[in-house]
Amino acid sequence: MYIRKTSQIKISDDFFLPFGGKLNKENRWVKLAKLIPWHEFEERYASNFKPTNKGEQALSVRVALGALIIKTKLKLTDEEVPEMVMENPYLQYFLGYDGFEDTKPPFDSSLMTHFRKRLSPDVMMEINEAIANEGLKNIKKENKDDDDDNDNSGNDGSSHSLDEIENELDSGQISLDDIMHRGKMILDATCAPSDIRYPTDLHLTNEAREKTEEIIDVLHAPDIGIKEKPRTSRVVARKNYLSLEKKRKKHKKALKKGIKKQLSYLKRNLRYIDKYIEEDGRIDLLSKRQKAELEIIRKLYEQQQYMYKNNTHSVTDRIVSISQPHVRPIVRGKAGSAVEFGCKVATSVVSGYTFFENLSFDSFNEGTLLKESVKSYYERFGCLPEAVLADSIYRNRENLRWLKKLGIRISGPKLGRKPKYVDPEVKRIQKEDSGERNAVEGTYGVAKRKYNLDLIKSKREDTAKTEIILQFMVMNLDHSLRFILHFFLRIRSFQTWNIVSIGL
Repeated sequence: MYIRKTSQIKISDDFFLPFGGKLNKENRWVKLAKLIPWHEFEERYASNFKPTNKGEQALSVRVALGALIIKTKLKLTDEEVPEMVMENPYLQYFLGYDGFEDTKPPFDSSLMTHFRKRLSPDVMMEINEAIANEGLKNIKKENKDDDDDNDNSGNDGSSHSLDEIENELDSGQISLDDIMHRGKMILDATCAPSDIRYPTDLHLTNEAREKTEEIIDVLHAPDIGIKEKPRTSRVVARKNYLSLEKKRKKHKKALKKGIKKQLSYLKRNLRYIDKYIEEDGRIDLLSKRQKAELEIIRKLYEQQQYMYKNNTHSVTDRIVSISQPHVRPIVRGKAGSAVEFGCKVATSVVSGYTFFENLSFDSFNEGTLLKESVKSYYERFGCLPEAVLADSIYRNRENLRWLKKLGIRISGPKLGRKPKYVDPEVKRIQKEDSGERNAVEGTYGVAKRKYNLDLIKSKREDTAKTEIILQFMVMNLDHSLRFILHFFLRIRSFQTWNIVSIGL
């Protein structure tokens, strides 16, 4: 049962403290609570629950989202989150409680998994957009030179789509001077590695064999003492695997022979399983997880058999983990890690705030997303960017022609042979663009070092995406906190200067 709440921000002075005193309004958790539009996502979160008055009352969206933010920001485990909340009155205020309670944890740690499931990637995307847009509005308020929207004759994004503007440009109805260009957009992509063992064909086939042996044990359980269990040769198969796996250097022929043996054991086990499940009700002995793993193992066997026969290491939608079959190899071409296994993330950075352009476990060419990213920029801000700062993969001929038609500059040198003479002003702009583009690389570095983007531990595809979005969202919140602190220090400095100037 879920009871909708307004999730309004309570004044910190009204928060009950049994030991007396008041909460500090300048505390980071008090400020963070005011930055998040909790009530805007109440309806979306409530849709996860059945409309009934029965059952235990569910925790609010503020508790669910706030607990995930606390986990990410403080780098805690699921078990540590409720313990930390119980010990800290500021965290309880952040979660929307009326007063401090330290006699028992506010919720069980097992609920953290349900919070990640209920807050789907789509909902988390919306929350991140709302936080980033609100932060950009605060920047615009401080920079009064940018508050000229009403005086600008360009398109405001409300009545014209970008496709319509392109058609009007082609037909000559408008010119580039009639289109508003403001701000810069930085584009790049990275990979968020999943928490899996480095996949090898030998290890995958051996793991699949072991799991099929467990399935055979479950399916044969009713026949114990009646029929003899099928021969699986598990001791010999394990010995063959270890004899090769323990070798420091594995020769190509020996490795291929070892994979062939594991495939033969796996094929025989799958044949036994097929005979068992032909009997009515026999498959019901398997758990839901074992049924899912069996289908994954069948596909894995087909892929490994294909690669063995064709002497290749590449196959469509290659499975690299039985526990996480959605994970795919992402070719990055980086020094030390040419291939990573996880989710590929394409983002844009505007004034220090990160927006998502694509999030997928399947590999994709981020250069093809440039048009969609510019369109998203236009929908968010009602104008086109002055410049797009991106690396060479975005700078194909089609993208360059499209950006030129819209009057958008893209960073980097022109395509073709390097000219003998480059204008000093062009060099200055290129150097400036290169320095600004480092912001997105720094964003990825901070996300991986500080917010655990370097190792995604969620096992499900949807919860892994939620975890990734959450990390960037918390980073955007921290950026907003830094801006608020910077703005506060500027006001204090200005007030101090006025007092000194008038001689008080």
